[in-house]
Amino acid sequence: MIEAALSHLPTLEPGSVWLVGAGPGEPGLLTLLAVKGLLEADVIVHDALVDAECLKLARTDALFEYAGKRGGKPSAKQRDISLRLVELARSGKRVLRLKGGDPFVFGRGGEEALMLVEHNVPFRIVPGITAGIGGLAYAGIPVTHRDINHAVTFLTGHDSSGIVPDAVNWEAIGRGSPVIVMYMAMKHIAQISANLIAAGRSPTEPVAFVCNATTMSQQVLETTLGEAPSAVEASGLEPPAIVVVGEVVRLRASLDWLGALAGRRLQPDPFRDSNSKETA
Repeated sequence: MIEAALSHLPTLEPGSVWLVGAGPGEPGLLTLLAVKGLLEADVIVHDALVDAECLKLARTDALFEYAGKRGGKPSAKQRDISLRLVELARSGKRVLRLKGGDPFVFGRGGEEALMLVEHNVPFRIVPGITAGIGGLAYAGIPVTHRDINHAVTFLTGHDSSGIVPDAVNWEAIGRGSPVIVMYMAMKHIAQISANLIAAGRSPTEPVAFVCNATTMSQQVLETTLGEAPSAVEASGLEPPAIVVVGEVVRLRASLDWLGALAGRRLQPDPFRDSNSKETA
């Protein structure tokens, strides 16, 4: 059945590159196109955040090249990675560039695709489930809920130099976005929390950190914006992590479906009473 479904999908041709999102970690969240690419690729250039179980789906004779980037550790330069994709494709290889999450959501997929365009290398973009949505879903936290928010902001916690980005208008985001989802923000959470509180967010606003989202190692820390820096330090948790700020975090008590599978008793909707008054 699965072979029949894959047979109707595009084929990874020699001399071309697929920029593929592997999702947040759980292999079951791979798309069918991602699986087909894994089965057909001669060379797989993968990030640090791609789960090892996903790589096991590759052809047995496929070659793997690690191109991971982890904060504070030696890693390949982005230009070198992009040029390597060009080199492999020009040698006639079927190249799969496998990136954690979605390649176009803080994944530098756009930079790599532009390099391929510059060198006339054919490519395909295969979106993946970004951790800022799928990772939070595995923690029982919806990024939107019609009784809580009608907007959500996704942002990165550091820029290319590794510091909190100056280009982010923290005041505008703090005042205008009821839910904020942050990638690569754990290291700078003290400054980010201070920025948001200075912009008018309450120190008691709920915050959650989801580490190693969707994997067997997933851990979730719930705290508040004011207590976030000390809570993270005390927890000993480390990246990769997705950070979410907003009232949607309170829904985890009701929607932690993974916890329920392990025996956690889920609570009634914490917003039910207020919602009933509004609609009465």
